[in-house]
Amino acid sequence: MRPSQVAVTSQAAELLRQLGGEHGPLMFHQSGGCCDGSAPMCYPAGELHVSQETDRLLGELVVEGMDPIPVWMAKDQYAYWSHTHLTIDVVPGRGSGFSLESPTGLRFLTRSRLLTDEEAEALTP
Repeated sequence: MRPSQVAVTSQAAELLRQLGGEHGPLMFHQSGGCCDGSAPMCYPAGELHVSQETDRLLGELVVEGMDPIPVWMAKDQYAYWSHTHLTIDVVPGRGSGFSLESPTGLRFLTRSRLLTDEEAEALTP
């Protein structure tokens, strides 16, 4: 398995367990900023069509008690984010109307940092 460019905070994992209990297996797609800004969008697994042709799997979030949660990004957007590690976090506020957390009073957000040289090397095919 290739190295992951994603992680999840404990607070976001708690919300994901709640959402998973209500909706079943989950997935994320990092929005490119059109209608909903640049936000991680959480969906029931398979609800958003992704493909290896147009999207890139950044990795899977490991949340205790849940199936791994894949995190996808459009390949053209990945060209700008390829040098970063993304952490899915949660803060108070209203999420996107399309993302599952929207009615909870919380919203997911992405925190990013530059990859270390070792991480970048491990991701190079």
